[in-house]
Amino acid sequence: MAIRATLVFLATTFAATVWPRAVSPQPLPLTPIRASGQSVTPAFEGWYKNPDGSFSLSFGYFNRNAEESIDIPVGPNNYLSPGPADLGQPTHFEPRRHWGVFVVTVPADFGTQRVVWTLIHRGDTVSIPGSLKRNWEIDALEGEAGSGNTPPVVSFDPAGGGPKGRGPRGIETSLKATVGQPVTLTIWATDDGRARTSVASAGREGVPVTLTWFTHQAPAGGVVSFGNTSPAVDKNTGKSTTTATFRVPGEHMLRVRLNDASGVVSAGHAQCCWTNGFVRVTVTK
Repeated sequence: MAIRATLVFLATTFAATVWPRAVSPQPLPLTPIRASGQSVTPAFEGWYKNPDGSFSLSFGYFNRNAEESIDIPVGPNNYLSPGPADLGQPTHFEPRRHWGVFVVTVPADFGTQRVVWTLIHRGDTVSIPGSLKRNWEIDALEGEAGSGNTPPVVSFDPAGGGPKGRGPRGIETSLKATVGQPVTLTIWATDDGRARTSVASAGREGVPVTLTWFTHQAPAGGVVSFGNTSPAVDKNTGKSTTTATFRVPGEHMLRVRLNDASGVVSAGHAQCCWTNGFVRVTVTK
């Protein structure tokens, strides 16, 4: 097993020491947590190989606020390079640390190149590079070390015959909606069940998959209201349904995170234990 990405916290807190464009001093690790007023920085979680031979570079973020959500539109203050400024990164940042919220897929011949995510907020400019360096390899698809546990599988197809996603890269679908009118969100989730026997899953053995919905991208003022941010998953069919209501027109992206019975959402090899699903929604008046 490759050496795991154990320096993510350092990368987000002391980014100035690992990448020269992090030009503003960051709070020390023991700085008291504040409800609001703090900045947000990107994090590189690591990379894994996809079945088609390409690679996924997994990114997350650290919003230092305990209560305040932060919005940074795609553009000069929130971009990836090289390539288009929008490569699927979030524009809405929930409080505290969030792991593996999106990936950038790179080709098999990517080699020693890098993809850099830059966030500029409240005077802080932090750029975090993602690369295929060996010590950042994670086992997001191959199974948690020692257990063979793999992440849940998500589908947006009721028949189960359509595309499926697994791991941080997940899968994407699209919908249309109208401002102020709830739209139904339905997914189907399955899991290998191996996490139910792990220590981490104690008390969760009867819950193979749990869900959490997030606003991932939205226009200014466009945070989404969910009917239930953590709807139940039917144990027999794997079906889960909730609603989303949009405040403003424009392009939105929702993210659903599926956790297996371990409930683990963290860096390193534990990225084995969840899957992302993305819903692109075009909202009109």
